Amino acid sequence: MITPVIMAGGSGSRLWPLSRQWHPKQFLSLTGEGSMLQETLKRLSPLEHRAPLLICHEAHRFLVAEQVRQQGIGEARILLEPEGRNTAPAIALASLQALEAEPEALLLVLAADHLIRDVAQFHESVAHARTLAEQGQLVTFGVVPTHAETGYGYIQRGERQGDVGFRVMRFVEKPDRLTAENYLASGDYYWNSGMFLFSAKRYLEELERFQPAMVAACRAALAGASEDLDFTRLDAEAFKACPADSVDYAVMERTEHASVVPLEAGWSDIGSWSALWAVSERDGQGNACQGDVMLHDSHNLLVHADHRLVATLGVEDLVVVETKDAVLVARKDRVQEVKQIVARLKAEGRSEQQSHREVYRPWGVYDSIDKGERYQVKRITVKPGGRLSVQLHHHRAEHWVVVSGTAKVTIGETTRLVSENESTYIPIGQVHALENPGKIPLELIEVQSGAYLGEDDIVRFDDRYGRF
Repeated sequence: MITPVIMAGGSGSRLWPLSRQWHPKQFLSLTGEGSMLQETLKRLSPLEHRAPLLICHEAHRFLVAEQVRQQGIGEARILLEPEGRNTAPAIALASLQALEAEPEALLLVLAADHLIRDVAQFHESVAHARTLAEQGQLVTFGVVPTHAETGYGYIQRGERQGDVGFRVMRFVEKPDRLTAENYLASGDYYWNSGMFLFSAKRYLEELERFQPAMVAACRAALAGASEDLDFTRLDAEAFKACPADSVDYAVMERTEHASVVPLEAGWSDIGSWSALWAVSERDGQGNACQGDVMLHDSHNLLVHADHRLVATLGVEDLVVVETKDAVLVARKDRVQEVKQIVARLKAEGRSEQQSHREVYRPWGVYDSIDKGERYQVKRITVKPGGRLSVQLHHHRAEHWVVVSGTAKVTIGETTRLVSENESTYIPIGQVHALENPGKIPLELIEVQSGAYLGEDDIVRFDDRYGRF
């Protein structure tokens, strides 16, 4: 059977401020009820397949695990990369793991952050690609272009293979406008989707020909891997020695066995705010809005309001994105330059590049609602059964006020239940723990006070999630 491989890495910087380094776009709900990752998992049904294998950075492991759990997928495997090495090594790792279960494993390699509107057509293209993959071809899906797009790479098709497939003649980098228009007019070019279907064995054979050091490093990283809760944690030193390269450069542009199957299924990589506007439902004035938005004499806008009213007056062709801690206003034709803002934030060491005010943890979420020179206030939500680590702080004391639910609080050798409208105090240097023993979420307000309030002032003694 097919083994789906979901590539869930990437930082999604072009969708800042909604997408952040520690909460990138694959974990956001942009085009459906679920996140981009969850929509990717949902479209695997009704394909007959083995449990999916997800590959992500270890910093995102709990986000991935929680979103997979919400989809009711209990058998999924999650492979953690200690450091990004691009797509070719990631697929090599997936191939090695899949071959342990099935010598003739077929891999369906998908990105976690793509949109596909016509799922039935996607399944039909997968069926055509499977036929070629079973014949030893490395198949990529070429999106039938709808316009002259300069933001995508292209694939030029050669002679026909099978009923609907073609041999790949060449891969082409992102073209200029005139070249893209010529590609569209010729009918011989597809957008490069970055999705694949091939035999794990054949992929490794070709990668071994062109990048033997990469295969050797991946084998060593898996040989030294360890199991950690729901995750497979690679040998970090072995994997960091692996060359970094994309699957296109490492294999697909060099192999004699590359094929392309056309895909006409409403695909988009949602690679910018303007791309999201293009696939969103719009009103009669061309505006796509989400959240509390009031428009007057405004046209062709994308407005995303997370937490407050956003009003526009007499403007057009803009992107306006509001979050709790940042607002972006940009011309729609220049949103690709958002990554320059992200680069500046990173260079200046600002937290808005890395994380939202709301920060997700394996036990729940916290929101930093106020902060001063020697104090910080957080709203903490602990999901049922969630437990924070047994810890202490050297530089801060904490006051907890329970708003709803029941908290099981341990301070030193004493454990007690703290209910709604009750509070407790944790002195500086005191070992303590917090747990939600109930069936509903626990919400509390935490007031921190002290000389240093950084998240790194945590000494953990016991943590069910393996964070030390």
